[in-house]
Amino acid sequence: MSQSQAGSGQVDAGGARSWRGLLVQPALVLAVFAGYLIWLFNADLSSSESRLLSWSQTQGLFLEHLRDTLIAAVIVVLIAVPLGIALTRGRMRRLSGPVIAVANVGQAAPAIGLIVLLAMWLGFGWPTAVVSLVAYTILPVLRNTMVGLNGVDPKLVEAGRGMGMSALAVLVRVELPLAVPVILAGVRTALVLLVGTATLAAFINGGGLGILIITGINLYLNSLLFSGALLVALLALLVDWLGRVVEHVARPRGL
Repeated sequence: MSQSQAGSGQVDAGGARSWRGLLVQPALVLAVFAGYLIWLFNADLSSSESRLLSWSQTQGLFLEHLRDTLIAAVIVVLIAVPLGIALTRGRMRRLSGPVIAVANVGQAAPAIGLIVLLAMWLGFGWPTAVVSLVAYTILPVLRNTMVGLNGVDPKLVEAGRGMGMSALAVLVRVELPLAVPVILAGVRTALVLLVGTATLAAFINGGGLGILIITGINLYLNSLLFSGALLVALLALLVDWLGRVVEHVARPRGL
């Protein structure tokens, strides 16, 4: 067998092992969710608990939670990635420190305090919750975009320019493909943060699975508290897994 064939075989085997590893997390999520459904169908629940944990009610809260998370994630990516690119170009580099400091304020502040303060300013409801989530989770994507682009080997950039590429072509064809794994890692981190923090949207009438948790605490109903916490945790694990799959697929070959 030639060295190229052996190398190809090693890559294929490594890829197969990697994909098998990716299947463990969703299998665990499905197993835990199945166990939760078995418990739910056999639990001795009061009429209030049964109503709040009914399929229609839980589905509505889940969709609200997903709405807040996905809208905030799209806005974060649309703001943080272009801004991160701009802050690694020419004269804009000098602004990277102040911009990172401002972004860090959003994440350094307690999430519940940030949400309540913005609600007092912008009003209650899910749009304010989305604004709060964006402010709280923009830092990982912004920072990873800058780290990924700054980590590209300068020799590759010089080689691209030596081939006659414009600065934009070098960015699109050389720098961004190499920075994609780092950028996607930041997006995955932001998504997991969004899923967890979106539970606080319930405090300002933003909906979501946090309603189950808050109601369970206020009414001393452990079944609601347990259900809300478990469903949020499973959603966070599922989102994290989807992010890992995207990272695996988008990673340039050979990295």
